[in-house]
Amino acid sequence: MLSELHVSHFAIIDDLHLVFHAGFNVFTGETGAGKSIIIDAIELLLGGKSSQEMVRAGETLARVEGIFLLKTTDAPVLEWLRAHELDDDGDQLILAREVRRHGRSVARINGRAVAQGLLAELGRLLVDIHGQGQHLSLLNKRTHSRLLDQFANLQAQQQDVAQLVRQLRAVQAELTHLRQSARELARRLDLLRYQVQEIDDAALEVGELALLENERRRLANAEALMHEAAALEALLSEGDAASPSALDVLGAGMAHLQKLARLDTDLAPLLDQATTLFDGVSDLARAVSDYGAGLEHDPQRLTEIEERLALISQLQRKYGDTIAEVLAFGERARDELALLEDSETRTEDLEAQEEALLQEIGQRAGALSRARSRAARALAEAVEQELAALRMAGTRFAVDISQKPDESGCYVGEERYAFDATGIDKIEFLVSANPGEPLRPLAKVASGGETARLMLALKNVLSQADATPTLIFDEIDQGIGGRVGAIVGEKLLNLAANHQVLCVTHLPQIAAFGHQHLQVSKHVAGDRTISRITVLTGEARVQELAAMLGAESESGRQSARELLAAAGVQP
Repeated sequence: MLSELHVSHFAIIDDLHLVFHAGFNVFTGETGAGKSIIIDAIELLLGGKSSQEMVRAGETLARVEGIFLLKTTDAPVLEWLRAHELDDDGDQLILAREVRRHGRSVARINGRAVAQGLLAELGRLLVDIHGQGQHLSLLNKRTHSRLLDQFANLQAQQQDVAQLVRQLRAVQAELTHLRQSARELARRLDLLRYQVQEIDDAALEVGELALLENERRRLANAEALMHEAAALEALLSEGDAASPSALDVLGAGMAHLQKLARLDTDLAPLLDQATTLFDGVSDLARAVSDYGAGLEHDPQRLTEIEERLALISQLQRKYGDTIAEVLAFGERARDELALLEDSETRTEDLEAQEEALLQEIGQRAGALSRARSRAARALAEAVEQELAALRMAGTRFAVDISQKPDESGCYVGEERYAFDATGIDKIEFLVSANPGEPLRPLAKVASGGETARLMLALKNVLSQADATPTLIFDEIDQGIGGRVGAIVGEKLLNLAANHQVLCVTHLPQIAAFGHQHLQVSKHVAGDRTISRITVLTGEARVQELAAMLGAESESGRQSARELLAAAGVQP
């Protein structure tokens, strides 16, 4: 539920902090005081469109922040947060939205910046807003299937159909790919065969490039290497009386050390050092000798290496920056080649899968359709009962369920019908607002006030199944009077048993049912207009209800107390 709301520099709101209760919260106040602006701020917070006009005059930034308390029953919200890695493993969710006068808006979920669309996706799970424009979503027949399934607890069956449809679409997409023209397929096969053969013929090995480049340097510089190796070998082991080698010098030195050690045994460690040094130089001399002996001037081998390196460079230009990438490209080409070469067999297999899925979708969608038909009658009856309580007793409500034959559709018995992820049904709510009038689509019949009451009736019927934690009704009292208002208030109170409800109203008969009563007022401070909100209790609430009744006398206040008493609220 929405626990706290902080709004700053938004329209005529300067700085506002609200704490909401669970249950039924009502907003009242004079027209233009800013009640609907608060709803606009919440809409913005939930991912609604922003505009520079939202920023209060004279300010550069408008900000809205909301804290939502989450419960284990808010499963869709918790699953969504985990799926998008935006959960903080706590019982609070913090949303924020900033609108700059000269710049883009910024949206945040739990402190992390997100796209507006992502915030709007989450917002639809948190709050359902029904205002003079928003509740017209009921007029969109695309929502009617979801509402009927929600009423009858058919979401799992619908998701089964949707999963099968996704599988079918994947099969059909692959079939479309395989059914390309024979000429295009042949061109692709020739290219893949050439690519696979070229990479296979090269017999590449990961790591060989560095080895080849090192060998090329050695062969290209063979003469210089031989010369330097011979010179080093001469310094180490070859010498004469005029120019002794390193080993000659070390040998002579060791002879002196041996004589010294015989006379002074403390010098024995130095003799050991000299012996180790002599052996090391001897090993170095042999290694240099072996290296020099192994060097050869081999122009043919150098040519082979140059050609190999050129081949590798050519393959890397075509297939990848490294040998590993070239080999990976070859594997992908081989896989696609195998798939295309087996395309005829694969096509037959996919066609069989397509047929089987069309049969299964038809079976599942047909069962879903029959369940919807049974539920439609129960929903219509329940809504009509709610409407009768809302002084719309003459109104008839029905759910129209139709199917469209399609020779390429899914199989339902002996027939084939068009289908999508929701099944085979086209569902639309119909209403007849007056006796004797035929049932017609809801969008073509209902007035603003009737639509609001229809939405309220549906919400009451669906309240147990509706997972949205918070419901907001902006001026649901449009077009209704005080007598019906008391009934609407009672219905909203019933909704508050399973949801947090926020309601903007002009009717005291509705306001009296609120668990929390918030008065919105407009004041002038200096030369600026600002909105303020006051939580009303006791006599202040009585006085507000009396003012809404248009009688601020003692008799008006007594009437207000009677409204509160009838609603079961102590003034």
